[in-house]
Amino acid sequence: MRSARKGGKETGRKLLDAAARVFAEKGYRGATVLEISRLAGANVAAVNYHFRDKETRYVEAWRNDFSQSIDKSPPDGGVPADAPAGERLRGHIEALLRRISDGKNLEFWIARKELANPTGLLKEVMRQEVAPVHARMEGAVRELLGPGASEAQVRYSVISIASQCFEPIVMSRTLKEQGDSYPPPIDVEKYIEHVVRFSLGALKALRASNAGRSQSAKKTKKAGRS
Repeated sequence: MRSARKGGKETGRKLLDAAARVFAEKGYRGATVLEISRLAGANVAAVNYHFRDKETRYVEAWRNDFSQSIDKSPPDGGVPADAPAGERLRGHIEALLRRISDGKNLEFWIARKELANPTGLLKEVMRQEVAPVHARMEGAVRELLGPGASEAQVRYSVISIASQCFEPIVMSRTLKEQGDSYPPPIDVEKYIEHVVRFSLGALKALRASNAGRSQSAKKTKKAGRS
């Protein structure tokens, strides 16, 4: 009995891994049960036994791979929650770039396929799993921008930082798959340092600009009372 349970768990794990690979390559609509079962070395009946339907396979494959990715590269980058905001942001950037550039990472590529051809099936699970990670990064950015920052400025700053992480890695990987050698592959270690320095510099400049506008507004208000 114990052996049967162990075998069932192993089959389930293989099916999740296979499903993630197929969904990452072909997206939800292009994936088939037959291809997933063949890749996992299982029969179609096993797929149907472990997962009720294709929608369940899709959601669970993404969730499983996201969990593995987070375990391997924790989103805080190992930086304590009470560390200065600049160090916390560095940790988030480093963790994000390591996750995306990891050749074994599939959750990001599944999500990318979903964005390109939306099904809406991952919306809730991504909100549950990604939102807390996003909120911690947003908190560090808000702190670095200071009290003068608007919510829009915080949100746009987070988008700008994340975009620096996503796009070059996507482009580098896509060109590599196409056999194109130009531009040369990104050195992840050096690129992490670049994104951190660039982002901290931009946030510092925005904070100074906010403070300048605040002082100017106070002077204008004071002059109007005179």
